[in-house]
Amino acid sequence: MSLNFDKALGVHPYALQLRAERAQIIAGNLANVETPGYLARDVDYQQILADVARRVEQGQSGSDLGAGLNQALASPAYRVPYQTAADGNTAELGVEQAKFGNNAMDFQTSLTFLNLKISGLAKAIEGR
Repeated sequence: MSLNFDKALGVHPYALQLRAERAQIIAGNLANVETPGYLARDVDYQQILADVARRVEQGQSGSDLGAGLNQALASPAYRVPYQTAADGNTAELGVEQAKFGNNAMDFQTSLTFLNLKISGLAKAIEGR
């Protein structure tokens, strides 16, 4: 009997990849907080992950899921600022720092879930 890793690991590998990509986007926002005219970007994590979860339940393969995830990450949306800046920059230091911190915690949570899934599979394979 073969093991289907997409079914065994579920959405967790894709959540981890999405969190890593989102960290890069937010880091870019943080790096450009003082750049005049810079437009802050972000991805809708909940929507993308819900789409990936739906595809996993439908039994789509890993390459199809990865391609769909990459397509969703290729065009992040621009974020509307809470406070408009005179120079047209929409990246706000406090907001970006908070989003980066939340994303880092969520990344660690996704990594913990993935580690638990993998250790459970290893125990099942070893017969423990």
